[in-house]
Amino acid sequence: MDKSALVIVESPTKAKTLTKILGDKFEIIPSMGHLIDLPKTSLGVDIEAGFVPEYVLISGRSKILTQIKKLAKEKKLVYLATDPDREGEAIGWHIKENLPKTATIKRVEFHEITPSAINQAFKEPREIDMDMVNAQQARRILDRLVGYFLSPLLWKKIARGLSAGRVQSVALRLITEREREIEAFKPQEYWDIEAEMLNKNGESFNAKLEKIGDKKAEIKNQAEAESLAEEIKKETPFVSAIVQKEQRRYPFAPFTTSTLQQEAFNKLRFSVAKTMRVAQSLYEGIDIGTEGPVGLITYMRTDSTKVAKEAITSVRAHIKKAFGKEYLPDEPNVYKVKKSAQEAHEAIRPTAIEHAPETVASFLDEDQNKLYGLIYKRFISSQMTPSIFKVVSADIHAGKFQFGATGRTLIFDGFSRIYEITGEDKNKLPPLEKNEALKLSKLIPGQHFTKPKPRYSESSLVKALEEEGIGRPSTYAPIIYTIVMRDYVRRLKGYLKPTELGFKVCDLLLEYFPKVMDIKFTAHMEEELDEIEEGKMKTNQILQEFYTPFKESLEYAQANIKKEVITTDEICDKCGKPMIIKWGRKGKFLSCSDYPTCKNAKSISTGVTCPEPGCGGYLIERRSKRGFFFGCSNFPKCRFTSRKLPTESSEETKEDDESSSVSE
Repeated sequence: MDKSALVIVESPTKAKTLTKILGDKFEIIPSMGHLIDLPKTSLGVDIEAGFVPEYVLISGRSKILTQIKKLAKEKKLVYLATDPDREGEAIGWHIKENLPKTATIKRVEFHEITPSAINQAFKEPREIDMDMVNAQQARRILDRLVGYFLSPLLWKKIARGLSAGRVQSVALRLITEREREIEAFKPQEYWDIEAEMLNKNGESFNAKLEKIGDKKAEIKNQAEAESLAEEIKKETPFVSAIVQKEQRRYPFAPFTTSTLQQEAFNKLRFSVAKTMRVAQSLYEGIDIGTEGPVGLITYMRTDSTKVAKEAITSVRAHIKKAFGKEYLPDEPNVYKVKKSAQEAHEAIRPTAIEHAPETVASFLDEDQNKLYGLIYKRFISSQMTPSIFKVVSADIHAGKFQFGATGRTLIFDGFSRIYEITGEDKNKLPPLEKNEALKLSKLIPGQHFTKPKPRYSESSLVKALEEEGIGRPSTYAPIIYTIVMRDYVRRLKGYLKPTELGFKVCDLLLEYFPKVMDIKFTAHMEEELDEIEEGKMKTNQILQEFYTPFKESLEYAQANIKKEVITTDEICDKCGKPMIIKWGRKGKFLSCSDYPTCKNAKSISTGVTCPEPGCGGYLIERRSKRGFFFGCSNFPKCRFTSRKLPTESSEETKEDDESSSVSE
């Protein structure tokens, strides 16, 4: 390794951690992400020439590129140490293309920022992987084609300033279709009957009515439930059958990006964007006292459950020492790897077992502590033995009525010793014997109504996207961030609810661009992007396959889309003409129908009076970088604001401020 080498990374934090590991032998500089991209003000793709991209320097990045060029001239070697994925490869390639041709440029790839991984990477540098670059470039061009051509159509039909995205629009479709299922759902009433019974020792347990004769118990209303209850009271229940067995609950695989986002949402209530931001800080390096900056976890964008042999050896030794040999399987646990997972990538895991959560807690903030603890415990538990339960099931007959009762008792905790199994049924049964007579203590008829599927949460949306093959690890957070910030979707009680605008955009795209909105077609395109990365397909193949039907839809839409005008009963107080509803950067508003002759516009009243004493104004919906809120129409004279209307409960308008303020 040469003292006159330059190392280029993406972030200052990563640069700081690498400096600690590599010492003063290298000069390390952050690129601050992408330096080169397609232009903002034009298509930037020559379609006729075979989808050739026109790259330009991103505004505000010239100083960084100039500094990199200057340093590269002074060094014998330039190492591109950007992230180990398509985006990182593309960033490195763009930098290489802008450096002097005389420079010796090498690519180093590592999936954890630890001394051993870094030193090994610098011993084995490689060339830029152009298949990875081509896959990133194909995705970027696909997204640009959709965004560039569809956005003006949304302006023409709905409102200026709107935009559409290839993958985000399909995610919006999932959310809006689920909402329409909910709206169309008609609840059906049903009842069940639960019995509290006593065994011969007077110990109580609950059993549920399952069968009447040889048919499943289906009770439609209260009258039926009460009539059956009266019949049951006349019978003497007894245990007709009892089955006891062992049930094993196997540990979960170590985290992928998707499963980390889901579990962090479910257990920590972290938004997807917050999870990725915190995980990135843990990956890039945390100063842990005498050791200095250390990358605590492996790379956080991955769909692989593979684990390095060295890490397996280390964690197995730790389990045996910390918990005992009964917690260590004879052979390491191996988990299924998705077909699309990149071979070089590992699951998300701690980089060093000795960095237990309690030993580094004082160096982490609250969010880092929570997420690191989750990742650490998940990884340790993934190589432990199963949890074992004793499951006892009893059939109880009372005349023609059959009840069922099940109890579960943990007899060996296994991996659940350190990783909580949520949603486990912990109901226990007292000792029961076959043919044992029981006493009926109480009957509890219960009224219920069928429910539709719930709205998507961030967690369940990520799961659905992954299952459908839409997007990849690096895209889940930007997808959700984008549709929320465009106000196509809002967070409500932790769930994603489409707005009126979201419905309109989705419906328009479905009508005119069914292929773009087709879930299977979008998943197929993702698979083909993977095949470009694997060197099995050419970029132009996939771009042409997409563009041919897209162009036909585009031409039809351009000829047929007409402006939608939504009139109101309100009259313009400046010219007397009707006011119409429009959408803008800050949401829905009223505009004079005679625009641009009359430019009168105003916010739409919520109909709720401002609660400030003596104000006399009304509340209107406003938007800031942190999301939507309600403010007084008399602003700036009255500065009342609230996240919720005074008539609503806090739960009804609860919004994740954290994720609404994150930018990707």
